[in-house]
Amino acid sequence: MSVTTTTHLNFRGQAREALAFYRSVFGGRSVAVTYKDAGAVQNEAEADWVMWGEVAGDGGFHVMAYDVPSQLPWDQGQNPFFVSVRGDDAEEIRSLWDRLAQGSAVVRPLAQAPWAPLYGMLTDPFGVTWVLDVTAPYNG
Repeated sequence: MSVTTTTHLNFRGQAREALAFYRSVFGGRSVAVTYKDAGAVQNEAEADWVMWGEVAGDGGFHVMAYDVPSQLPWDQGQNPFFVSVRGDDAEEIRSLWDRLAQGSAVVRPLAQAPWAPLYGMLTDPFGVTWVLDVTAPYNG
């Protein structure tokens, strides 16, 4: 048996746009099921919001997202989580960074760090903070 974890992002009306952005960065396939598609509309204004969505890339990238309906509490909060993307190919990480940085606020530029050959942090246009880095050998 194997177990994996997937980051699940919660939005309020921006999930479809966020998933499209992440697909443009990481590639792969995207799925978005609306509340209308699932027969679960409780507010007509939210019928086309995403009830369940994901982007899954061929290289292993996977993120899920949905729009929290207005009848449920939602607060994006401050730094409730980071999405971490790690790889061993500096050029691949740099390429992902360049695409993800479009419209994002750079918290720490992608550069060499004492713990990694490349490390950077940014907050995307949807308020999600991403950490991208190149793995370094651990000699614990």
